[in-house]
Amino acid sequence: MTSKRQMWFMKVMAVICSIAVIIMVVVLFIENAPQKSSTFSPPPFESAAQSGIPNVPEDLGWDEIDAKAYRLSICGGIQINDNKADVYFTNPVENDVWMKLRILDSNEKIIAETGLIRPGEYVQSILFTTIPENGNSVKLKVMAYEPNTYYSAGCVILNTVVD
Repeated sequence: MTSKRQMWFMKVMAVICSIAVIIMVVVLFIENAPQKSSTFSPPPFESAAQSGIPNVPEDLGWDEIDAKAYRLSICGGIQINDNKADVYFTNPVENDVWMKLRILDSNEKIIAETGLIRPGEYVQSILFTTIPENGNSVKLKVMAYEPNTYYSAGCVILNTVVD
């Protein structure tokens, strides 16, 4: 009789071990399965982009910035009228990058943004989704991308104040 109990006990233990092995294999498979990554959506091109070099009023503080890998021009003074500001954000024709501009508030929240502009294009005005008060600090963040691949070519951040 002891032999039958031992045999039954061995069968039960074999089933339990088999279930444990199956559970371990399933858990290992789930943990090592490739995770779904969010798909990259390239930024759109700016519909209001214009070709050429803008004729900028002198009082807007328009200046060229040398970021070593590329150049850009932009107005340093932000004067908001009717939810928009003239920034004359320019990507010189000599560059080989696409660019976009984001304006961030003091909490790093995006409050205005352009689409991409190609070399030889500029955007005169940028539309604000949130309007900062005069005297508030904002950051002008210019992001550059390699054409067609959208690999980052770096960014430039300019600190300024809303006039």
